[in-house]
Amino acid sequence: MSGVVLSRVDGGVGHITLNRAEAMNAITVELGAELERALVRLADHVNVILLRGAGGNFSVGGDFNELERLRVAGREAMRPLFSNFGRACAAIAELPVPVVAAVEGYAMAGGFELMQACDVVLVHENVKIADNHARFGQVPGGGSTQRLPRLVGRQRALGHILSGERLTAAEAVAWGLAYRSLPADGFDDAVNAFVTRLAGHSRDALIRIKRLVHAGLELPPSEGLALELETVLDHLGGEAAAAGIAAFKGA
Repeated sequence: MSGVVLSRVDGGVGHITLNRAEAMNAITVELGAELERALVRLADHVNVILLRGAGGNFSVGGDFNELERLRVAGREAMRPLFSNFGRACAAIAELPVPVVAAVEGYAMAGGFELMQACDVVLVHENVKIADNHARFGQVPGGGSTQRLPRLVGRQRALGHILSGERLTAAEAVAWGLAYRSLPADGFDDAVNAFVTRLAGHSRDALIRIKRLVHAGLELPPSEGLALELETVLDHLGGEAAAAGIAAFKGA
């Protein structure tokens, strides 16, 4: 591994860090490929994955230096930059365990798109968030035109993507783009406490809950509820649920 993405396991938490601090974690062909590999590799060994950027920033999006080099080589030469990153973002929904993003500093363009793909987002109170593609004459290529309307609705999505206006941490929470805004003082401790708490829960329950939520978004409510019923009945017949019931009764 070249080190543009770092990964490690700490207890039940898998840690993934975008490690291009000198470039504010700008996305390259290599980073996209390594991110997907790290996500898939860790998912079988942990209960939750924490994703963040090095150097106090999440990611400023695609690396314009690499993009310029690829543009010279032609249309198809640019494809891996977007397809590698797209596969990494898409993999998050397919992983069995939840992926939590700790977002601080800048989360722009592709960084904002990666944030949208994560299961749970915790934002620093001073975070700077935007899909700013249009401000630089660009079109989003990492999922904003598809994920953002589904997350916040057509009006907010189009208004934001077309204007490129920055969102505050409070707006990100209000729009449903983040679960919680955390204060600057103690940000890392609060993030670690959250993921440690999740990692302490039953892996089987975490997997089933994530699967139900993602599947339900693609189903009519009646079918989603039917799937939930069958899932909970299957779960209650297993050892994980039995252990949880025993722990509750003994508390």
